[in-house]
Amino acid sequence: MTDMPTDAGALNTPESAQSHLVRSVPRALIDMTCGDVLASLQRNRFDCTDVVVVIDAADQVVGIASAGQIASGPVSRPLQEITYTNIEVATLEMDQERVASHAIKNPLGAVPVVDTQRRLIGLMPPQAMLAILRREHVEDLHRFAGILRETAAARDAIEGPPLRRAQQRLPWLLVGLAGSALATLVMSRFESLLQKRLAIVYFLPGIVYLADAIGTQTEAIAVRGLSLSHLKIRHLLARELWTGLLIGTILGLASSLLVWFVFKDRGLALAVGSALFAAGAIATMVGLMLPWAFQRLGFDPAYGSGPLATVIQDILSLLVYFASVLSFMP
Repeated sequence: MTDMPTDAGALNTPESAQSHLVRSVPRALIDMTCGDVLASLQRNRFDCTDVVVVIDAADQVVGIASAGQIASGPVSRPLQEITYTNIEVATLEMDQERVASHAIKNPLGAVPVVDTQRRLIGLMPPQAMLAILRREHVEDLHRFAGILRETAAARDAIEGPPLRRAQQRLPWLLVGLAGSALATLVMSRFESLLQKRLAIVYFLPGIVYLADAIGTQTEAIAVRGLSLSHLKIRHLLARELWTGLLIGTILGLASSLLVWFVFKDRGLALAVGSALFAAGAIATMVGLMLPWAFQRLGFDPAYGSGPLATVIQDILSLLVYFASVLSFMP
């Protein structure tokens, strides 16, 4: 059992596996016993001793084993008996977020890093995985809020100078400003209708809010789900459409009954219910398609959320609501 070899030629980018790599970790041959491994652990010093990487004679990774299990079992127990062989491995250039998703699947939360021949280079320990997952979570929250990813540290978004903080937030908010102007234009086209039937205005905030809420739920699922799911986009769309229709049906029925009970207006009740039914389907489609489109274009899917998705959902919700009003309240 020896330290890991170095690979100076590999590119060490801030978000690659190499930037979190621990090279000095215990490794053991698959045909060793627990006693052999313990003896080797006592003779060497390592940067991480939670996990023992199990290799074959060609130095290729076979699996990983828990150092605790090795120490607590009989010294004569074959290492192979407590080795987890069905594990995910990473390469030096692999993105840290993808490596973290591998760690979730691995039994001990650690990921061996290998070369193109699956020969061992080092290990991504569980502690590094926790740091990666937290950093990615904070970055996703920033993107959901429309904050650009130019900060050197997550706390800079709240502790940095006001000018830089404004620069990080403004770009997507300007998109939102343009969208709000468009939404205002849409409403102005129905000014006479709004003056004629004032009750229509009462339900605009609720319809827009619910559409945004449904879309936000879908976006939160889609942003990380797209990188983990192996289903084709058409299957994901079909499932999300049925989910949106189910949500829209329940919200539409509940709102229709409530509006009819309070206002005693059948047309208004049908208009509000129909708008929410359609908004459920539209919001889920927008919430899924925007992150997917950003991913296909090579951008982080989280950038397709937040202000941009809100603008699209708001405008479509208004159009659907007014179309429903014209259909049921001539």
